[in-house]
Amino acid sequence: MSSLPIPRHHERLLIVDFGSQVTQLIARRLRELNVYCEIHPYQNVTPAFLEDFAPKAVILSGGPASVIDEGSPRPPHAIFDLGVPILGICYGQQVMMQMLGGKVERGHGTAEFGRAYVTPEKDRIDLLNGWFLDAREQVWMSHGDHVSAIAPGFEVYGTSPNAPFAITADLERNFYAVQFHPEVHHTPNGRTLYENFVKLAEFSGDWTMGAYREEAIRKIRDQVGDKKVICALSGGVDSSVAAVLIHEAIGAQLTCVFVDHGLLRQNEATEVVTMFRDHYNLPLIHADESELFLSRLDGVSDPETKRKIIGGLFIDVFQRYADGIDGAEYLAQGTLYPDVIESVSFSGGPSVTIKSHHNVGGLPEKMGLKLVEPLRELFKDEVRALGHELGLPASFIGRHPFPGPGLAIRCPGEITREKLEILRKADAVYIDQIRRHGLYDEIWQAFVAILPVRTVGVMGDGRTYDYACALRAVTSVDGMTADYYPFSHEFLGETATRIINEVQGINRVTYDITSKPPGTIEWE
Repeated sequence: MSSLPIPRHHERLLIVDFGSQVTQLIARRLRELNVYCEIHPYQNVTPAFLEDFAPKAVILSGGPASVIDEGSPRPPHAIFDLGVPILGICYGQQVMMQMLGGKVERGHGTAEFGRAYVTPEKDRIDLLNGWFLDAREQVWMSHGDHVSAIAPGFEVYGTSPNAPFAITADLERNFYAVQFHPEVHHTPNGRTLYENFVKLAEFSGDWTMGAYREEAIRKIRDQVGDKKVICALSGGVDSSVAAVLIHEAIGAQLTCVFVDHGLLRQNEATEVVTMFRDHYNLPLIHADESELFLSRLDGVSDPETKRKIIGGLFIDVFQRYADGIDGAEYLAQGTLYPDVIESVSFSGGPSVTIKSHHNVGGLPEKMGLKLVEPLRELFKDEVRALGHELGLPASFIGRHPFPGPGLAIRCPGEITREKLEILRKADAVYIDQIRRHGLYDEIWQAFVAILPVRTVGVMGDGRTYDYACALRAVTSVDGMTADYYPFSHEFLGETATRIINEVQGINRVTYDITSKPPGTIEWE
């Protein structure tokens, strides 16, 4: 993560990552408060790094390790000599106590996992303004070890049944430590605690999308100069915002290549070309290679093979069109900050791969192009905010995510042109239903999957033998976990009736109520 450029003129908060699964949520909470922050693995945080980064405050994350164990993760002791406010969370609290003269012990009936309630001790401190308006605060605990003795200078300001030192602070040094996770939504008042912490650190809130837009445009111009840039425009939010931002910076030096693989939703190719070529007057090549992709996918049913065929062909096609753009030296990508974070594990080794991030590291080096990644510092919600800042239509910015392989992974089994056409029509009806009922913005992602089975049905006086389909709709914050959307039976019945009546080829509709985990959002 050291490759992330540090914006020098922003006030910066450092999050030292000890491997918690929710460290990203800390960063998201802070960005929502207009505070610029970066996540760095603990072993990268050296005294030299601290001097270079010069944080205005530090947060020590949670983590799965035990501070009692030999070789357990630690920040450099120099972090406590910076003279800036520090907040330790869960493992972060324990490592603070252990390094500053307190004591941590294992077990003995004081482990806590899940919902707990903290009650106040002593007078309220500024960190807890807005807390304990009732007798207790709900928090989310996840710890096996516990602090058994606090470090010199600290006092206790909150306790829970199994955490006698749930909230501690050394007010003289501006050190604070909590045993729970204020970043998760199971700690309802957690945002207030982070808001209080950044006030204590005297952040001015200088991280805004207006300021970022100006800064990014300047960086793009400085990096690119008078050279040409090509961008693989998918029509998704990330690549679209990146394209509009770069176009604003360098104008006609940018050429976008929109690879149409024939696996898009209904009218999608026309909408993308119209918006960017006509509305934004952006140089755009519409590479309609649908016949090439569909012919190569003919007879293929294995989902991983489908992905590899589509991914490999996409690179070949993109490179062929890119080679026709004389003088192009840069490749633009919509890489986001979560992609950067997930590509480096806190332990320094390879992260566990659930899905590969195709945009980290770029297209093959044989293209000989340098990367322009203007969204590399942003989370998804910040990309949407930047899109608003750039004037992209709200209906476009709020679009649900769409996978790179497109409808191929919503068509289990063999892909045929007939099934794709049926799928497009059914999906269009489903999304229209969701919009009519005012539910689109409540849902993270919604789509139809056409199933590789035919079922017997009766329509009118005749027998049918057509495809079954599954409706899918999920709620999520970041796509890492998801739950199915609780449509009413009336909505599902109405939608099923419309699909069967309006889409020839489908005679049975089901609704997928699988969460992630154990399932994935997409079917393949």
